[in-house]
Amino acid sequence: MRGTWPGHWVLRAGDLAMGLVTDAPYHELCYRIIGAAMDVHNRLGPGHKESVYQDGLTLRLQEMGLACVAEKPVEIYLDDVTVGLLYVDHLVEDAVVVEEKALSHMLTDEEVAQVITYLAALDKPVGLLLNFGRRRLEYRRIFRPRRIDDWQNRIRRYLWRPPDATLP
Repeated sequence: MRGTWPGHWVLRAGDLAMGLVTDAPYHELCYRIIGAAMDVHNRLGPGHKESVYQDGLTLRLQEMGLACVAEKPVEIYLDDVTVGLLYVDHLVEDAVVVEEKALSHMLTDEEVAQVITYLAALDKPVGLLLNFGRRRLEYRRIFRPRRIDDWQNRIRRYLWRPPDATLP
């Protein structure tokens, strides 16, 4: 369960079934999102492009009455100038970051790091990393690092802020 980076946790498929974490932030919401993802994966199976699964998950989440923003833009700054955007696959109920993949290989630390970057940039407590490209849906629940200030220093250019605000 312990992650590879100090101060953060990664839960893998099965951890919830074993009853390891039920008091985690947004536990019920994450459970519902994972259920929707399983439904999409069971109906479509592996082998499609990532965008197909994103659209399918958007449809399921909306049918469940959950507020979700697909392709949520996050501005990238260099010396207080916007130089680009990151796009979070889904932000659900303005609380849970969801990143979808359609990879034939198992999820790696690189994909986990991407979700941690989004969590720090959006100041959200939990994210889900979903891989639809395998025979079975692979998922991980990822928590924001405990010392977010350390991460904010490392990913300063990814921090979202309103256009008229200054960086911390």
